[in-house]
Amino acid sequence: MPFEKIHHWFDQYTAVVLNAIISPYTYIQLAVLFSIYVSAFFVALKLRKSIHFLYDTPDSSAHPLRKLSFHIGGIIFPLLALFLLKISANMGVSLQYSPWLIQTALSIAVLLFFNSLITIFVTHSLAATLFRWIGLPLLFLHLIDFLPVFIAMLESMSIKVGNVAISAYGVLRVVIFGGFLFWLGRISNVFGKAIIHRQESIDVPTKEVFSKLFEVTLFCVIVLLLLNIMGINLTTLAVFGGALGVGLGLGLQSIASNFISGIIILLDRSLTIGDYVELDDGHKGFVREFKMRYTVVETYDGKDILVPNETFISSLLINWTHKDPKQRYRVDFSIPYAADTRHVVELIKAAAAEHPQILSGEDIPLEDRPDCEIDSFGDSGVNMFVEFWMHGIDDGKNRVGGDLLLIIIETLKANNIDIPFPQREVRILKDD
Repeated sequence: MPFEKIHHWFDQYTAVVLNAIISPYTYIQLAVLFSIYVSAFFVALKLRKSIHFLYDTPDSSAHPLRKLSFHIGGIIFPLLALFLLKISANMGVSLQYSPWLIQTALSIAVLLFFNSLITIFVTHSLAATLFRWIGLPLLFLHLIDFLPVFIAMLESMSIKVGNVAISAYGVLRVVIFGGFLFWLGRISNVFGKAIIHRQESIDVPTKEVFSKLFEVTLFCVIVLLLLNIMGINLTTLAVFGGALGVGLGLGLQSIASNFISGIIILLDRSLTIGDYVELDDGHKGFVREFKMRYTVVETYDGKDILVPNETFISSLLINWTHKDPKQRYRVDFSIPYAADTRHVVELIKAAAAEHPQILSGEDIPLEDRPDCEIDSFGDSGVNMFVEFWMHGIDDGKNRVGGDLLLIIIETLKANNIDIPFPQREVRILKDD
């Protein structure tokens, strides 16, 4: 009996195949498919070659939109083929014949197009694997109209805890769409920030403000979409969120204060990336990055100080490079009283002007050139100092003060001028 059923099914399948082979509509559909793919290929190739940023491979330093346009150029051909296949299938239905071959080709083309999107746009290996092993099967079930049956089967697998019913479909939906939303949010955040930071017409503080606002907005949108997927009523959540917000506001007051302080810092432009700052507690360093809660300050010895944003608002802050990166410094030294002071002044001014990082020359204003002056009369010699201006901070790789001390002592030695040191004259008095 089972053998007879199998034989009957085989006969039916053979009859369908034979009817399809001898039907003229089958050959018409094959010709249509061949025409569609040939036309789509040549049109896509012509379109890509006519628009260079869709055809030419960008380098690694290219603009993010330039890289995105090149990737979009790679899917023009399958996208055109899908469009033409869909039009052909609809025309077949309107002409009252079954375009089964075109519809089959359309389903296969959709799967291949989705796989192409994964290959081109999903660079993370784990995310690409999940898309292929979860997304492709779900898409296939949708194409064969079996997805509603599969969903109904998952919904039947449920447990009830009080008034809350938890089904396998609900859990699977939250896991799949939640993972997809957070992956999409992370990719969108990186891409959006890259575009904002590449805008040359916008200054650095404004870029940071836009980056933070984009990040916060994207996070809120993803959370709202995820709550909607979970089936949570947002109206009810708003009432509950009001009461919860008061409690969180008291408990997370410091976090909220740091977040608002970060926005204020970026808006009033009191700090920018690359500024050299000195905190109230004596720490110094360069501002490297703004975060939602803190700012990263890098010291000259390579340490990263995570400074809460509120600190820059509520305490004293010295920004060495806020208004002008040009700074003035001085180096002290002494010469003996016997030396020609005026001659030493000219020697030291000329020696300091030779340093490549010190501002000097005829094109520099007189008040910004190196200057040597007498500071005071000391116990052992004349106390003098040399003032100089330079771009940047006299520390780390821009250490100029130490170089200038070496230049001063070499200049004095070359002119037979000694550095005075404390001397004491001792007299022995004899008792008469």
